[in-house]
Amino acid sequence: MGDRLATIRGAARALENLGIVVARSRVFAASPVGGPPQPPFLNAAMVIETDLDPTTLLRECQKIELDFGRVRDREQVRWGPRTLDLDILLMGVRGEVRHRNEELEVPHPRLHERAFALAGLVDIDPKLVHPSAGRALTALLHAMQNQGHAVAPTGDSL
Repeated sequence: MGDRLATIRGAARALENLGIVVARSRVFAASPVGGPPQPPFLNAAMVIETDLDPTTLLRECQKIELDFGRVRDREQVRWGPRTLDLDILLMGVRGEVRHRNEELEVPHPRLHERAFALAGLVDIDPKLVHPSAGRALTALLHAMQNQGHAVAPTGDSL
């Protein structure tokens, strides 16, 4: 919702305060998954080296979402339109860290089903392998695209 490109760039700047940015993907437009009909999402991925533990990192990401106008308890539809949604997709040098509690699961439990999330990661490192599925993220992305999940670079950068 709102000025999507300005929001995603602003969120990227805010994430820089959580650690050292190692890599950034291009910005991608993608078909939404689940939820009501809505315009394409804008998505990107960043690799950040941080000393924050997974739960603290999640809370910091949620603060950034709030700063950009997201109020989770007012959202009426799961996966509906929102100003910003930050996800922790993978952790560790090659995505090998696994974490699970009532607030957070890493790797992201639906990463393999989300072309919009896979595209940014593949853009950063096409050799990444999904730590749970054991498949290359490029193969997972192609499979999703073959199922009709459209995702394409916008020509914009973070």
